[in-house]
Amino acid sequence: MDNNFFKNLEKKTGVNMKDVFELAGSLQNANFKDEKTVRNVIKRVSQIANKHVSKDMEDKIVQSIVADGKQLDFNTISQMINKK
Repeated sequence: MDNNFFKNLEKKTGVNMKDVFELAGSLQNANFKDEKTVRNVIKRVSQIANKHVSKDMEDKIVQSIVADGKQLDFNTISQMINKK
């Protein structure tokens, strides 16, 4: 994709695209049945999105992903964080 596209996206969202790409890369081989892994991903997404995630919300997201077998991706977590 065009580098200007990502620069414009960074300006509009305040989200560093390098961080997003690093997170996406780390998700490829992650074990999403492992609670610790899922919690680390949630914390990383909340940092990137500059959104606080309460312990209760984190627990709900973890349960949804680990126990219910939901697919984990940046968009899924982002939507859950923004519902609060």
